[in-house]
Amino acid sequence: MSQFLTLEEVQQKCHQLSDVYVIDENKFYMIVEKWADQTSSTEEKVLASFTELLQAVSDEISSMEEKVQMESTCRLGCAFCCYFPIIINEMEAKIMKKAIEQFPEQRKNKINVHLRSYYEKHGEKLKKITSLDFEEDEEFKKKYRKSFIPCPLLDIKTNQCMAYEIRPIPCRTYVNYTDPAVCEQNLMPKETVSFEFLYEQYMGALNEFMQFLYEEDDTAYIRYPDDLFTHDYIANWMLSFRA
Repeated sequence: MSQFLTLEEVQQKCHQLSDVYVIDENKFYMIVEKWADQTSSTEEKVLASFTELLQAVSDEISSMEEKVQMESTCRLGCAFCCYFPIIINEMEAKIMKKAIEQFPEQRKNKINVHLRSYYEKHGEKLKKITSLDFEEDEEFKKKYRKSFIPCPLLDIKTNQCMAYEIRPIPCRTYVNYTDPAVCEQNLMPKETVSFEFLYEQYMGALNEFMQFLYEEDDTAYIRYPDDLFTHDYIANWMLSFRA
């Protein structure tokens, strides 16, 4: 008997979630409320809130999995999902850039060297696939995936994310619970599960915090609310922000 859940079993457990699990939105808002009361600089508050909210999303997924007894089959070194298009807003991109700038020098330099090489290698193809209209083209994910161009933050030698702790919502909410071979054998595996609906709690809390800072007349390097509503491929953001 297979050790992996079948597609039908995964679907049943996901359906069961709506009956047995309620997202605790207060967990997310408690994070930004905590940092709003700190005496740290605004830059530190924004970065800390961002990273803790991202972790709260991961923790929420773990709680859901425990509730319906599902265990992810995603493993270290498996990076097929890192070839999907990742869309984030400019606020998220700027905070990710700030986080990378605060990495230890050796790690930060490694990322910068990697990014230079990445854009030298994929520059022309990236121009084409990142011109796909992700708001109007319903097939953009499949078209992007067919290019086989990795995320700019994927180390293809180790198949590991170079900024794993600050990976954005689309990355941390895409999970497989069936045979991991489906990701290798299919461009768009139907067996995978997306918890991207948690974006509502994450961004809701982060937006409330930025609104508070805006009213305090100090949003640091964030152009609020403009950055919140400007979306693009992460490959484009990393190109514009690279050192």
